[in-house]
Amino acid sequence: MEQTIKEARAELKYARISARKVKIVADLVRGKKVDEALAIIKFTPKASSEILEKLLKSAIANAENNHDMTHGNLYIAEIYANQGPTLKRIRPAAKGSAVRIRKRTSHITIVLREYDK
Repeated sequence: MEQTIKEARAELKYARISARKVKIVADLVRGKKVDEALAIIKFTPKASSEILEKLLKSAIANAENNHDMTHGNLYIAEIYANQGPTLKRIRPAAKGSAVRIRKRTSHITIVLREYDK
């Protein structure tokens, strides 16, 4: 008899922030209960905090509405940010040359699970 693990997930693709910046805040909340994670994200002064807060709230809503999971038992099982495609732009530089600007994007995923009772 195989035990299936209930999990809820939320993904954000092509976020206009580099994966490196997202990973700083993601590492702070990995494995934490969702309420504690929301508090940490709210008071972390980083660019990715706003994006991760919105995504975490979406994952919580998915868990409650689509998977019948209890808010109090949820924790962040997985959270990761992978690199997305890079937008390449050109900026004029000295002596008629050009410098390439790389505007990086990322794909962010949050997976929530319930604690075993």
